[in-house]
Amino acid sequence: MLRLSLALVALLGLAGAPAYAASPQFGVGAQYDTTHVYVAPGDVDAFAKSFLATFGGTSTKQVTATVTPTPSSTTSQLLQTPVGTVSLFGFKTPIPYPFGAERSGYLVTDLDKAIAAAKAAGADVIVSAFPDPIGRDAVIQWPGGVNMQLYWHTTTPNYPAFTTIPENRVYVSADRVAAFTHAFLAFSHGKVVSDDEKAPGTEIGLPDKAFHRLRIESVFGRMTVLVTDGQLPFPYGREMTGYETADLDATLQKAKESGAEILVEPYQSGDRRAAMVEFPGGYIAEIHAVAAH
Repeated sequence: MLRLSLALVALLGLAGAPAYAASPQFGVGAQYDTTHVYVAPGDVDAFAKSFLATFGGTSTKQVTATVTPTPSSTTSQLLQTPVGTVSLFGFKTPIPYPFGAERSGYLVTDLDKAIAAAKAAGADVIVSAFPDPIGRDAVIQWPGGVNMQLYWHTTTPNYPAFTTIPENRVYVSADRVAAFTHAFLAFSHGKVVSDDEKAPGTEIGLPDKAFHRLRIESVFGRMTVLVTDGQLPFPYGREMTGYETADLDATLQKAKESGAEILVEPYQSGDRRAAMVEFPGGYIAEIHAVAAH
């Protein structure tokens, strides 16, 4: 494990673990965490077809519903693959603020208590709890401006575990990374599994530079925190999720054959070989394979 940066060591502290343990764990499992994908109604079917053709899996039946606390209408379906799940929305009405800016939905065992724990950890509640057709939701914002939705289902879902766990790819500034990491670890009971202050800039389209990259694991799955100055070439910073596959070339071929575009051709960084892909409708994803150890 790489060393923690001095700023994070100072903030998190060796005594941080007991403080985290003092708050209950409200997460359920990575397979219940979804990336929120918003596309135009006319692109919904093309996106779903391409995404499932690339990664395998199935879609729930498409329904039309109101999933926001104010009047709106969207198609909604869940794309469940072995490497990650997508909540797919095709809004037929204008999208109410601030929806569309949240990157993911995390299933929790108790929404009200999870909201309280997130607030205690340092999150802001930007959409207070509201009912949806199958449960309740809220939208929170972590330090650094990272928006996420917390959700709870009336009927407890039962989804199979992923073959490989996707990563939530979070871009934050150097000024806010310590606050973000401290808050998220306190809420998730997670741990920093790597902290590289000189990660290869190739990973963010800047091969002549280095940058600070942390990787976190928790019951909610994996997270990669990319600390940058925001001066990033397209498409870096636009992707929300990284998907791990056993055979990158085969996966990219499936993506291309199903209508996706390879934005960044495969590159090697450490034990990871990765590429950036844009699916029909504009959803951008990182896809990678990790060398066996």
